[in-house]
Amino acid sequence: MDTMAPMRPTVQRPRRISLAAGPAAAGDARSQVRAAIRAWDVPVDVDTAVLLTSELVTNALRHETGGTIRLTITCVCGQLRVDVHDTSRRVPMPVNTPVDAEAGRGLLLVSRLATDWGFHPTPAGKAVYFTLAFEDDLGGGNSPRVPHAWAR
Repeated sequence: MDTMAPMRPTVQRPRRISLAAGPAAAGDARSQVRAAIRAWDVPVDVDTAVLLTSELVTNALRHETGGTIRLTITCVCGQLRVDVHDTSRRVPMPVNTPVDAEAGRGLLLVSRLATDWGFHPTPAGKAVYFTLAFEDDLGGGNSPRVPHAWAR
């Protein structure tokens, strides 16, 4: 007997959330991403999405100059995409840090765990994003990851 996979909309309406730059921002962002994944029934690893969101928001907090960070969560063409907007124009660069360092490996994690990641300038500063391909589209999760693109 043939069974059909559940149909998911190709595009989900984006969720745009403003986060006050402060100690609660990363936790609020994690909750928003987790809620979107559950509400949309997105077949991605929730823990990975939450971890990568936390890393990008933490980086934005370090470099934020205006007091507000904007989080945008979308689902398009078989991928979850999370953008973190801040007012800094500083280019995000992964750095080689010692394995015992307590900080500095966030973008390295993003580059290793995301399907794709990058950044683009915005009128107010920049947005750093990552995508995660739907697990169904990865053939059981065994496909190699696509390397990040620096500029889009």
